[in-house]
Amino acid sequence: MVREDKLAFRFDCGAAWLNLLATRGRAFSPNPVERLATPARLADWLERCELSPARRPDQHDLDRARELRETLRALALATVAERPPPADAVADLADFLAEYDDPVKLAVAGRLRREPPATTAHALARIARQAVDQMTGSDRLALKICPEDDCRGVFIDPPGRRRWCPSPACASRGRVRALRARRSAAASETTEDSKSAPEQ
Repeated sequence: MVREDKLAFRFDCGAAWLNLLATRGRAFSPNPVERLATPARLADWLERCELSPARRPDQHDLDRARELRETLRALALATVAERPPPADAVADLADFLAEYDDPVKLAVAGRLRREPPATTAHALARIARQAVDQMTGSDRLALKICPEDDCRGVFIDPPGRRRWCPSPACASRGRVRALRARRSAAASETTEDSKSAPEQ
């Protein structure tokens, strides 16, 4: 089995909003891993996404980030499954985006940049809009859900070739389980063959 730092942030899901979903690991297990445990951890995550706000996050910001994360998770799972999204999640996201208008203001400092978000909520609104753009356009077709029941992480897979999410642990567990199933099936076939073989 592959060992990984359970508390390490994931930045390999294909987009910032999907990486936000990954800040809660094993989301559907009895013991999920909370990677956004403190406002300081949220500040670190936003910095690594190049979305550091002018004012550092506080507990209210952390609560709001977690709420948005779970709202987006519900919408993402429904989008990939091609089923109607939960009405309450749609309403919550619409209310959040309506509350935080964030006009695009560009700057040039060695490269084209966007001015930093004023607050954590504005940073989260940018992430939410990215999610909406992907889930409502043709790019939604590149989204996939990890088949591991305790993970169900959403990630971008344009070629459609990846089976598991980018977490090495999910792929490792899935391959081990598949290998055991093949060995069990082969053993069963051998046993059946020996039973059906004529006596000499």
